[in-house]
Parts: sequence; structure tokens; C-alpha cells
Amino acid sequence: MAKQNRQRLDKVLAHLGFGTRKEIKQLIKAGQVTVNELPVKDGGQIIDPTIDKIKVGEEAVTYKEFVYIMLNKPQGVLSATEDYNSPTVLDLLPESFRVFKPFPVGRLDKDTEGLLLLTNDGQLAHNLLAPKKHVPKTYYARIKGWVDEEDVREFKQGIVLDDGYQTRPAILKILTAGPCSEIELTIYEGKFHQVKRMFLALDKQVTYLKRIAMGPLTLDPSLGPGQYRELTEEEVEKLKANG
Repeated sequence: MAKQNRQRLDKVLAHLGFGTRKEIKQLIKAGQVTVNELPVKDGGQIIDPTIDKIKVGEEAVTYKEFVYIMLNKPQGVLSATEDYNSPTVLDLLPESFRVFKPFPVGRLDKDTEGLLLLTNDGQLAHNLLAPKKHVPKTYYARIKGWVDEEDVREFKQGIVLDDGYQTRPAILKILTAGPCSEIELTIYEGKFHQVKRMFLALDKQVTYLKRIAMGPLTLDPSLGPGQYRELTEEEVEKLKANG
């Protein structure tokens, strides 16, 4: 295991956002980098970033390979890493997170709010998105139209979408029923615009949509739209167990 953690010092510092290899070389030349309190002379020095004590200037370097970020995605922001016309979820993060090159796990429509996981852990993302895993996703929505128990039964059987695809059974919970109904919906797949298309198939329209849970992860109620935090170790472990 220790052998797997041995890396070039300049590679570690570049990964953590301390600059390009050239800039790190200049920091080393200026005597700004120490390992275990000894000045570094060569950026190619092999270290174990999980054990060795690295400092750049007066800043102690905390190494981590992966980041796991919970974001409350606001409306009007794309679930993408870059776009020339619209802001993306990465634009909401500080450089200290962006250096890890995180990406959204799955996507939310531009006008949909709520829970979005961003990480650079490709294996975890693959496991959570794999169709055969059927990871549940729960949404809160406001619906134009009266939602009733017949709709609950329809969703439980699976809805036939406009392209003829029949969705997997979904759990519809009615919070309030009326000309504008409020519901919670749990689905086990992620087809394009799926929630909106499921209700359209029943001649009802989603007017507001917010994802509140994904697998074992629930949106932190303290996060306002556009706010984020790193996952706790417990949350990461639950995601890995789920994936």
C-alpha cells in the first residue's frame, strides 16, 4: 500500500494547485519547499504525501487524491465542466476545489435545482451512474394539475414516455393535491428529462423541480442555492457502499 502512495514531489504539488511544474521548480529554487523540515533541492524527489510532512512557505500541505463535494445547484447553471454561453457548476467552486478537476455525477437540467455530487473519483461516479445499480433519486416537485391516487398507481407500474419507453416503477408521494400539487418522487434510473416527461405522459406539467436525495446522500438543508460543502467521511463511505 505504501508503495502506491510514492510519487514525485512536483507532481503532488501540481495536483494540489501550487502551480505548474515550472512554477514549483522556482519555489524549490527559492527555498520555499520543505519535506520533513528539510529544504528540497529537486522536484523529482520521491515522497509519500500521506506520510511525509510537506510545507510550501509557511503553509502545511494536506494531501488528498479525491474530492467529494455536495452542491445545491441553482437554476440557470449547467451541470457541465465548461460552456461558452452559460455558467457551469464548476464556476460556483473556488480554485482550491477546481484544481482537482471535479465533474458532476450525472446531471440536473438547467432549470432544475438541488443535490448534485461533484468529484474526481471516476470509479465512484461510474458505480453510481451504472444503469444496473438502480441508484434511487428523489425529487420534490410542484405540478400544474391535480395529482391523485390513480397517478400513484400509474407511477408504481411504470410510465410509458413519449418515445415508447416504459420507465421502471417509481414511488410517488403526494404532499398536497390541488390545481397546483406538491409531490415527492423517487425514480431508479435517469432518462433525459425523465421526471418532466413522466408527468407529461399523464397530461400534467412540472413547474418546479428540485432533487433532494441520491442514493444514501440527502441534500444538506443548510445549503442555499449555489452553496456547497465537502462530504463527510461517513457520507463518502455510504456512497461507496451503495455504489
